[in-house]
Amino acid sequence: MFKGAAASSVLTDPKAAGSAAAAEIKGKLEKVSVAFVYASVAYNLNELIAGIKEELPGVPVVGNTSFTGVISPEGYISGEKGFVGILGLSDEEAAVGVAASPKGECARETGRKVALEAMEKAGKTVAPDYFYMVASPGEEEFYLKGISEVIGRVPCFGGSAADNAIAGEWSVYDGDAIFPDGVAVAFFYTGRPLVNKFTGAYRETDDVGIITKVSDKRVLLEIDGVPALKKYASWTGADPEDLKGMNLLVATITSPLGVKDRLGDLTAIRHPMNGNDDYSMNIGANLAEKTAVIRMAATVDELIVSAAATLEELKAKCKAAPAAFHLVHCGGRRAGIGDRIDEVADAVRKAAGDVPFIMEFTFGEYGFEDDGNNTTGGLMLSYSALV
Repeated sequence: MFKGAAASSVLTDPKAAGSAAAAEIKGKLEKVSVAFVYASVAYNLNELIAGIKEELPGVPVVGNTSFTGVISPEGYISGEKGFVGILGLSDEEAAVGVAASPKGECARETGRKVALEAMEKAGKTVAPDYFYMVASPGEEEFYLKGISEVIGRVPCFGGSAADNAIAGEWSVYDGDAIFPDGVAVAFFYTGRPLVNKFTGAYRETDDVGIITKVSDKRVLLEIDGVPALKKYASWTGADPEDLKGMNLLVATITSPLGVKDRLGDLTAIRHPMNGNDDYSMNIGANLAEKTAVIRMAATVDELIVSAAATLEELKAKCKAAPAAFHLVHCGGRRAGIGDRIDEVADAVRKAAGDVPFIMEFTFGEYGFEDDGNNTTGGLMLSYSALV
């Protein structure tokens, strides 16, 4: 079984920060199979990774920049000049293959490429038991399609890279490459299942419409034949003029859109990101015409409570004691929670108990429910237990 360890640092020197956090992991685990690394955009990431590799030579490293901070057993970790959180896993019987690549000609082909490389690095020629993925925001679904073409239907967990201001300053990385646009994966060969809880933890409202026009997968033009922004405003009682620009992103943190999977097991959240002058809406994940979209709702209090409540739901799904928790929490939810983030940290630490964990804040989340396909969403929680 896996053994896990978490560590963090807010030292201002990025190499020293990476070295300090990695040394703590090394002190807790005899042999590290893989290190998940989540860091600040304020750091020189080349120096950070160099510090980690000096302490953990030969250990596969994978991760991304995280929105404003991370949460670990030490609490909410952040710093104006940088932060890093690491979750290390150890299992002598497991094989882990990590691969990463900037986007090539298309995201789908890049997904195929990293899948083949990850299998090779793990010394395998078959599909993994499950895999982790991180990608830049924008084409996550296509990276997943490319990976699935190589390995088939295999459970996935992870999230998209983030920065602190939706300014495109995010990075994806492994131990050898750092880039703003692309994908990285970690393939796990363990013989044990991944336990995942993927949810938006929002309430459904009775505001439902049919998507009648979409452009470029992520621009919602019309709902029920009505300009999307005007339709949404009619549901909430808002003036559509007040929802233009980034005002829409903020307004929809507590009232986003949702789309149900084919069996109704999962409602994937679709976060409206920008209200356009033509009353269309830019959405943070793909949409399809002639499918239903639901207005979802949650108060800030409910966003806070759901962080630990979802961990309790994950624990209830585990048939064996978890060795570590990998927790993906949307950066948009974290922005809506604001200065109350310590309430989330305290509740999650209590729910985790003695199990080491890391929580990152992302601009897209990936997971699955029951027998559904791997799905991407926004404003969601993708919580995983490694046993």
